Amino acid sequence: MEYAVRVGSGRFTYDVVEGFEKLPSGYSWTDAAAVVVDSQDRVYVFNRGDHPMIVFDRDGNFLSSWGEGVFSRAHGVTAGPDDTLYCVDDGDHTVRQCTLDGEVLMTLGVHEEAGAWDEAANTRLLTEPTDLAFGLSGEIYVTVGHGNGSPGVMKFDSAGTLLTTWGSQGTGPGEFDTPH
Repeated sequence: MEYAVRVGSGRFTYDVVEGFEKLPSGYSWTDAAAVVVDSQDRVYVFNRGDHPMIVFDRDGNFLSSWGEGVFSRAHGVTAGPDDTLYCVDDGDHTVRQCTLDGEVLMTLGVHEEAGAWDEAANTRLLTEPTDLAFGLSGEIYVTVGHGNGSPGVMKFDSAGTLLTTWGSQGTGPGEFDTPH
């Protein structure tokens, strides 16, 4: 089969398949903020529509949707080392760890409250987080790239306890301009 568009390189080469997804009646696309694939090759599309997480099988058949009423503005999704999903919501100022069927297991940040994270004062606030990655020992790295006046990186342990932060607004060493 020949594809019109091929992107990437090496083992990260992908073919664009127009019409891959088979949306059910009443569903439509808006902005797809992020896509991730689980260990069973199910495709999770975190988007800014009425159904924030839409799940397809590897052939594009609709399986389910979830996150309605939970997420404000999808921004990033990362598959965790334990087959959970970490959903970054910059509009709600949270990162939620969810099971593959949408049950929320842990939340970093406070629903609809932006601000600085301060463990000592027990104010665990994020301001417009943008994405997330994992360290080799399970650490969680969250980028804060929008708002807050001081974008940077926040490092948490696997249980969600803040370990450290770094970075500030700018383009010099140790500075970031909208990290994602």
